[in-house]
Amino acid sequence: MAIQLSVPVRNARLDAIETVVGTTAKLKIFSGTVPAACSAADPAGALVTYTFASDWMTAAASGTKGKEAGTWSTTAAAGVAASFRIYANDGVTCGVQGTCDQGSGDLSFDNKTFTAGQTVVINTMTYTDGNV
Repeated sequence: MAIQLSVPVRNARLDAIETVVGTTAKLKIFSGTVPAACSAADPAGALVTYTFASDWMTAAASGTKGKEAGTWSTTAAAGVAASFRIYANDGVTCGVQGTCDQGSGDLSFDNKTFTAGQTVVINTMTYTDGNV
């Protein structure tokens, strides 16, 4: 039998993301592909940098955790979004990374091609903890 985790354990793992990364974390979106690990150098082509509010994610429930209420919105440089990273407040220590795409990916956009000065809005972001 595979290891199974209770919902409270899954929620605690998810809540640890915000605890470890910290308050006022930073989101950066890149045109370069996602690196092999968070410890690797940043991808090429920084398109967006956004500083989260102090409590940037909701408390985990039922094994999922989402972004805080409100709109995440900022302006972009020109390029095609391919990857993102979430950093501690120092903007250097990567805690989370993933892919970006249009209609799919870890961070999904309605249009992944940004023009210079375009407003980029992230409406939803949800993490689901696996049960293994």
